[in-house]
Amino acid sequence: MATRLVQINMKAKDDSALGRFWSEALGWGVDSEGPGVTNLEPVGFAYPDPVAVCVDIIARPEPKTVKNRVHLDLATTSTAHQAELVARLKGLGATLADVGQGDVPWTVMADPEGNEFCVLEPRPVYRGTGPIAAVVVDCTDPRAMARFWGEAMDWTLHEVTDDRATMRSAKDVGPYLEFLRTPDTKTVWNRVHLDVAPYTGDDPAAEEARLRALGATVPDVDQSSVSWTILADPESNEFCLLSPR
Repeated sequence: MATRLVQINMKAKDDSALGRFWSEALGWGVDSEGPGVTNLEPVGFAYPDPVAVCVDIIARPEPKTVKNRVHLDLATTSTAHQAELVARLKGLGATLADVGQGDVPWTVMADPEGNEFCVLEPRPVYRGTGPIAAVVVDCTDPRAMARFWGEAMDWTLHEVTDDRATMRSAKDVGPYLEFLRTPDTKTVWNRVHLDVAPYTGDDPAAEEARLRALGATVPDVDQSSVSWTILADPESNEFCLLSPR
């Protein structure tokens, strides 16, 4: 048994407006499951497929108060492409952001609701990932996160150090999942989180039990109105265990 990363969940005051921004930013199609839910995926995409990690945007009234602990890194193919993408994103409503990054070759930005993301300088490792180079999770212990997520999912570990851990689909396609050591700690519910799913035919209850045995916990939230399971990783980052598909 194993799970795989299938999508990123973002909270938004206006899911439709934020969905339009990210649809234009990524060049993806936009759909809706109903009021308050906007889905983004590549045009012609057959969910789930590791060639892409989709984005679900969910309407929530709570305002953003702290820097997100999960963000997207966008890929570029040249310095000219990076500059063009930054300018295009500004035209769509993104702004430059200062999270204490200092003088770095990538550009830190925020979407129209303040969610941080990075436009990376061209890096050979991200060729072929699609528009999203990596999904990045802040943490205090990348090695411990790599141990948990390496067992939780069937993705392949590519790098593990004291400062960084990197994973990618076992099929070596799509974006990377990266854990970066940061000095700050989690203080509020994450407005951006990971959604994972078992494979077709797997037992969701057994998969939940397996994840809890690996160190996942059940956060103190009301789950009576949802059909999926909300868990938290060893650093208390919430994630959702979806139904197999």
